[in-house]
Amino acid sequence: MNRRSLLFSSLAVWGQKKFADPAPPKVAAPNGVPAVAKANPEAKRHKKPTALQKNAVIEDWPSFLGASHNGISRETPISKKFSSSGPPLVWEMTKGTGYTSPGIVGDKLVFLSRRGDQEIVDCLHPETGERYWQHSYPTSFSDRYGYNNGPRSSPVIDGERVYTVGAEGVMHCLHLPSGQVLWRRQLRDEFKVPQDFFGVASTPLVEGGLLIVNLGAPGGPCVIGLDKLTGQMRWGAGTEWGGSYASPIPAVVHGKRRVFVFAGAESEPPAGGLLMIDPATGVVDFTFPWRSKSYESVNASCPVIMGNYVFVSASYKTGGAMLEITPDFKHKVLWKTPEFGLHFNTPIHKDGYLYGFDGRNEPDASLACVEVKTGKVAWRTSLEWKEVFQAGGQQREQMMSPYRGNLLHVDGRFLVLGEMGHLLWMDLNPGGFKEGSRAWLFAARETWSPPVLSRGLLYVVQHSKDVLRNQGPRLLCYDLRE
Repeated sequence: MNRRSLLFSSLAVWGQKKFADPAPPKVAAPNGVPAVAKANPEAKRHKKPTALQKNAVIEDWPSFLGASHNGISRETPISKKFSSSGPPLVWEMTKGTGYTSPGIVGDKLVFLSRRGDQEIVDCLHPETGERYWQHSYPTSFSDRYGYNNGPRSSPVIDGERVYTVGAEGVMHCLHLPSGQVLWRRQLRDEFKVPQDFFGVASTPLVEGGLLIVNLGAPGGPCVIGLDKLTGQMRWGAGTEWGGSYASPIPAVVHGKRRVFVFAGAESEPPAGGLLMIDPATGVVDFTFPWRSKSYESVNASCPVIMGNYVFVSASYKTGGAMLEITPDFKHKVLWKTPEFGLHFNTPIHKDGYLYGFDGRNEPDASLACVEVKTGKVAWRTSLEWKEVFQAGGQQREQMMSPYRGNLLHVDGRFLVLGEMGHLLWMDLNPGGFKEGSRAWLFAARETWSPPVLSRGLLYVVQHSKDVLRNQGPRLLCYDLRE
């Protein structure tokens, strides 16, 4: 046992169940030759991006919801005007199935999708779509409800390592410069986790020297902390709930690092809720049950942490709850509301208000603004507009909406990506909303992955066929540089 193992072993706390690692992986030393970006036969370049301004503030996007894990970008300046066809398209790449977003650090973009019976990790140049390397491995995942059979969890980049998780729970740690496999785990098989409704979808979290995973093994652990260099389990936490579709979120609470995991998978009776965990030890400070009473339901919206407060939300007639974390790391419920139940999008916190798309299905979705202190809905709107388009040789009209969209807050405004492929700039504040530029990027359903912004370039993933242009799933890069 090495020193790190001894340290974590010595930090065990009375009353918390200890879990053994069922299959510590074999680890390879990084020795792959750094790859050079080359022409990508699946990518098409359209234009060079605009040069960045000298005073531009730029960021990497290393994981789901960005570097801050909350869908808020610090980039500026960003262009807030585009035509009805959208911002200038820099490049696009045809992709396989899946619901993932890319991870971006420096001159590396990592993307995970599926083609045929292979899950594929692509490492691309973010400005050109050229390919550095590609890694693939077999999969036989089949979605029980007829959605696509690709991966759901987004890549996580940390230094010279990138972590991916497939729909069947196959985890890889890859050497970012070369694509070399450093270690690999089959989490679902190793921990005897049954296939959930829609496969594995939670994105892991890098926290210090750990990789924290929303696992959901029967009887526990619900959450595991893996050594990010070796893949060995350092702790397991929780015995109550299965893994959900929400990703772990880190925060500093009362001056201490904590991780919030919103768990809850398929179970009978339905069960799930929030865990607050000390990442150094795996000790669970508290649990808060919050889950729909419907069997066929999920917890998929990530927790939102605002100082010493945390908000969780679920659809299926559940709603949202605001908790205050006390100095002794317990919690008290400030309010609950059935009027703000987010299905899979994560709300954005700005200046004491939460903004997000409430609603379970497309027709009942609405954009709402909720006061953090009280839970009162400041306003609600079902955005709609008329689209005129050609289909079947005839001009047609149809009312459209973002439906259950995703929000990105950047440069003082909100970028909205609707689930039918619409992109909008909006001003949102407690007094109301104002729509700016709007474009229909593609006529494709299931646009469920949040947009990604890095170095002034916007990345949008089209997951299904564009029925008007007959274009299959794509990863698209747009220029938002001012």
